[in-house]
Amino acid sequence: MRFLGFIIINTNPMKKIKFLTLPFFLSLVLVFTSAMSTDDDKQTEKIHSAANVLKEFGKMKESIPHDLISQCEGVVIIPRLINAGLGIGGKRGKGIAMVKMDDGKWSDPVFVTLTGGSIGPQIGVQSVDLVLVFRHKGVLAKVKNGDFTIGGDASAAAGPVGRTTSANTDYKLEAEVYSYSRSRGLFAGISINGSSLAIDKDANHAYYGKGMSSEDIFATAKSNTPAVKTLKEVLTSL
Repeated sequence: MRFLGFIIINTNPMKKIKFLTLPFFLSLVLVFTSAMSTDDDKQTEKIHSAANVLKEFGKMKESIPHDLISQCEGVVIIPRLINAGLGIGGKRGKGIAMVKMDDGKWSDPVFVTLTGGSIGPQIGVQSVDLVLVFRHKGVLAKVKNGDFTIGGDASAAAGPVGRTTSANTDYKLEAEVYSYSRSRGLFAGISINGSSLAIDKDANHAYYGKGMSSEDIFATAKSNTPAVKTLKEVLTSL
């Protein structure tokens, strides 16, 4: 051991090897852990995130009216939608879509993506939890053939709020889609008109298998995974 002022230099080669090996070992652990995270895990996390979004909406005093949820036929939930702008804006997020089947039960979740852009005075970045309520499931079913433009293929509007909002008054409008956003960023609000909703085929194949199309998933409620069960329970309880 040699001393240079107050700096101690360790000349033991074995200790040097141990010192260099530690970060290398930690790097290997991180890489190995990441590799073990399967596509199925990623989709399960999306379902959990969607359920958590609904739980948070349920805690809000001014939230989605119960009557609207009970009578709607489809929902889209996009957790942590990224909305950014600097003159020209853009938004991108991944989530799930569900439709109400003929027996009143909610279908298994279909994985979707939402992408959009806008031009105007805007600056900043925000993360938004977005819920879209569809009056008719036939509108959502169009997505199976490709992208679906909100505000183009179906009219969209900001949804009414309040637990006791009457089903016969406030939302008996002409819009097919009602949007609800919970902002945690810089913007005061978010517009979804012009946004494209598309089926995430890779995510659906990873979770359900390649033999299942979005049309097949929308038509069934067979999934018994804990994540899907929880999502349906939370949605039904709104």
